[in-house]
Amino acid sequence: MGKVFSDLDERNAAFIQAQRVFFVATAPLEEDGLLNLSPKGLDTFRILDPHTVAYLDLIGSGIETVAHLRENGRIVLMFCAFEGPPRILRLHGYGTVVLPEAEDFATLVENFPAYPGVRSVIKVTLARISDSCGFGIPRYTFETERSQLQAWATKLGPEALQTYQEEENRTSVGGLPGLP
Repeated sequence: MGKVFSDLDERNAAFIQAQRVFFVATAPLEEDGLLNLSPKGLDTFRILDPHTVAYLDLIGSGIETVAHLRENGRIVLMFCAFEGPPRILRLHGYGTVVLPEAEDFATLVENFPAYPGVRSVIKVTLARISDSCGFGIPRYTFETERSQLQAWATKLGPEALQTYQEEENRTSVGGLPGLP
């Protein structure tokens, strides 16, 4: 039976920290707008306090999460146990896109390892924290992190990454503004 929590207690924090992947879902306001669901990995997630979390938004081909958050702020993050006892934990909330030029960016980004291609930090104020059984989720064993994104971003270098972002991350697939 699922449970709703008032905050991220020690048990929930330990569960989150043990997961190697999490999922982020957002949606635009328009009725026929495309929903977005993105898997996230690497060491990019942090619990800032019992009601606030953040993750590094690394460069990619799409900008859906950023565009949806800039439009309406709604977000849900999901953690699934692929190893150990079955469990799913969902964090519903309202996200803010903290860009590199923002006043609090430097303080937030200090919580994470240095990765090439950081576009922003997504900061989420939690509105609902709930779990469910996860009995239907298969078991998978972690092998290693993939290195392609970091290698690609490093090879491109800062100037080419900036150009890539300007060309590929200006708008979402639905036409919403992405990065300024």
